[in-house]
Amino acid sequence: MIAEDHQGMNYSIQMTLEKLGIKHDLKSYVFDCDSALSRIRKAKSENNPYELIITDLSFNEDFPKQQITNGTQLIEAVKEVQPDIKVIVFSSEGRLSEAQVLFENFNIDGFVPKGRGDVKDLESAIQTVFANKKHVSPNLKKTINDKVYHFEKLDIAILRLLADGVPQKTMKEHLEKMGIEPNSLSSVEKQLKKMREGLDFQNNPQLIAYCIDRKII
Repeated sequence: MIAEDHQGMNYSIQMTLEKLGIKHDLKSYVFDCDSALSRIRKAKSENNPYELIITDLSFNEDFPKQQITNGTQLIEAVKEVQPDIKVIVFSSEGRLSEAQVLFENFNIDGFVPKGRGDVKDLESAIQTVFANKKHVSPNLKKTINDKVYHFEKLDIAILRLLADGVPQKTMKEHLEKMGIEPNSLSSVEKQLKKMREGLDFQNNPQLIAYCIDRKII
């Protein structure tokens, strides 16, 4: 399955698969996240599941409005449907720190940044992943200012609630409905402090802006 909203890049990925002798058909190329998840669900229900999804992280807004709007959300949803599916991120986001977040939090199998030499890099990623190994592109950029924090499931839930305007004092009931523990107010405050200190931020708005910018939430 290929989820890529730029037609030219979508076609380029198809050519890469053909070069590697991998069978594919037009139903497996989509331009939005909702369609990707729908087809993965359908294939799983028909006992003919996909082995690999290659997805971008950023997608243009579509009409009608999509339920899933970025690649990170798609990966999380796909993993719930089919935990064993291989995932390669093929994105213009080229920071090593962003790749590390996805490897740690969503157990992706490969990350290839778009740019010079990306076709050969993608070929290598596909071959590496099908050999049951992880592919971390040598083209990923590591900058001095990149901060790395390994977000936990509780962290992601708290950040999403905070971004949606849910007050900290009422998060307990929301976390309970999600089956997430610990969920007390003190636990929420402790996790937020841990994230702020780990990423060297002074307040929650800075933390939320950082996570939205990097599509962690």
